Amino acid sequence: MVKSIGILTAGGDSPGLNAAIRAIGKTALASSGMQVVGFRDGFRGLVENRTILLDQSALSGILTIGGTLLGTSRDKPHRISVGDKVLDMTDTIVDNYHKNNLDVLVCLGGGGTHKNAYRLLQKGLNIITLPKTIDNDLVMTDSTIGFDSALSIATEAIDRLHSTAHSHHRIIVVSIMGHNAGWLALGAGIAGGANVILIPEMPYDINVVADAIRQRRLHGKNFSIVAIAEGALSKEEAVIHQTAIQTKEVAETKKEKKEAKVKLNQLKVEQTDNTLHLTKQLEELTGLESRLTILGHLQRGGTPSSADRLLATQLGTACVSIIREEQFGVMAGIHGHHVEPVPLEEVVGKRKTVPPDHPWIETALSIGISLGN
Repeated sequence: MVKSIGILTAGGDSPGLNAAIRAIGKTALASSGMQVVGFRDGFRGLVENRTILLDQSALSGILTIGGTLLGTSRDKPHRISVGDKVLDMTDTIVDNYHKNNLDVLVCLGGGGTHKNAYRLLQKGLNIITLPKTIDNDLVMTDSTIGFDSALSIATEAIDRLHSTAHSHHRIIVVSIMGHNAGWLALGAGIAGGANVILIPEMPYDINVVADAIRQRRLHGKNFSIVAIAEGALSKEEAVIHQTAIQTKEVAETKKEKKEAKVKLNQLKVEQTDNTLHLTKQLEELTGLESRLTILGHLQRGGTPSSADRLLATQLGTACVSIIREEQFGVMAGIHGHHVEPVPLEEVVGKRKTVPPDHPWIETALSIGISLGN
């Protein structure tokens, strides 16, 4: 019988994490003999064995609080900074797992967290994961903890920017999180009434975007809102990006792989500058004053939405049921109204992106939103 559960949160913070921690803790504590131990600051806390007992007192009053009471980090078990060195601390994690007499470790996170959790599974630890990311890009689950809250925040931001754009006859470009998947920008763009939506899955033509705005002006609309995912690329940039990916895939030596990785990271950093360049281009091509608003970490913060609280609580309580059944090596995914355990190997290394035939794409096009292609 499982008696001790460990929990950690890793990667970027998301609204709803505390709700999930609370649900796991309260459900487990209701089962006689179970205790729950939290590890601070993600996998680093597991390496350094920094723990907190998640009893009823620790779990009280956290349902509505954003972020995570455990803290988080982006540290990887096999690449932990120790002084001026980067070390593989996987064996230390395994030792601390056993020192704390854990029967299972629950990891709440996104794509990177799932990869790291899978590495620990391969080391013989009992692992269960919960899907958390505002990008909503994890496969084998309909939604992820944090997505609905971030969607609401991004939508409200677009709502507020409408009045400024209208009053000053401006183009306002709104940069929304999503390096590789456009769920957040697409959903917020539709819900917020954006006139143009640009996402990573659909490289855009700047002239098509400018023409859409000019057409609005011809019909008496002297302002436009452009919702752009931070990972969106022009058709020219997409070619450069794809070439860099292919170069990395065919690289043979460590030096070649490292150089290709550095190039890809450089391209990712340059995407913020690309958004600023896009804003300036639109001003030149349309004659309308243009401004860029980067929402950034505003999308991660604050009180979780009711939908995220409900999702996190359902996933958390179902997680304990999965633990009782000793189904380890799985992610608790939401499918319709039910939670189903999915083998981690079916999740790791995959990404849920917006397909070209998705109903949201059809909806956007049907109401005249330009997707830039």
